[in-house]
Amino acid sequence: MGRLELRKTFGEDAELYDRVRPTYPPGLYDELAGLLGDGERPRVLEIGCGTGQATGPMVERGWSVKAVELSAELSRVARAKLPEVEVITADFDSWPLPAEKFDLVISATAFHWLDPATRVAKSAAAVRPGGVLAVVSTHHVAGGSEQLFADVQECYNRFTDDPEKGGLPRADDVPAETGEFEALGPVEVRRFAWEQVYTTAEYLDLLSSYSGHRALTTQARDGLYGCISALIEAAGGSITKSYLTQLIAANCLNQPLASG
Repeated sequence: MGRLELRKTFGEDAELYDRVRPTYPPGLYDELAGLLGDGERPRVLEIGCGTGQATGPMVERGWSVKAVELSAELSRVARAKLPEVEVITADFDSWPLPAEKFDLVISATAFHWLDPATRVAKSAAAVRPGGVLAVVSTHHVAGGSEQLFADVQECYNRFTDDPEKGGLPRADDVPAETGEFEALGPVEVRRFAWEQVYTTAEYLDLLSSYSGHRALTTQARDGLYGCISALIEAAGGSITKSYLTQLIAANCLNQPLASG
């Protein structure tokens, strides 16, 4: 499956996605608030809100949020959770930008699903001059139950056609890819390393929320999950996973022409 097909898989089980997908460190929102500065209630456009993992904390801070989400099912869950948020079901790549300009345009673990040829210019075109375009990415990094993850890699080697090679990077080795944002204005990078513990069942549910795992054949997925489950149970029934949340924020002093 390519990008356009894989990005549609998340809505196949919206309730599962909402239940298991990790949220974001509180410090992320502190940094965003600092970048926005003092002033009136920030107006926010969120691209790819999913079921509201990043949306809820912004609403709790009193920010005014409008969101665009590709999946009708994910949108449905987000609206039910956050009735104060206008959630628009649309493909951002082809969605006509509103006349309104926003203090913050943010995409949390969704920007990579947008069209690489147009995503920066179109997102920045929705930002008021001097506002912020923020891209949040979630990275799987080395740490936590390291030996267990090394053993789990053998399960991928056995049951998938395209296993990852070389293991997970260290958090400090994950690059900050700021190049496509630098024409907009000054770019800030913030990084947050954190861990989460999962039971066997919770971890398998988490895997089932990822597009690559959903795209596996039933036979491959059953074999993979059985292999992973046996390893986690043998290690005591839980696994600790390390994450890196990375924020790239551009102060949009220069307004490019939007495409699409």
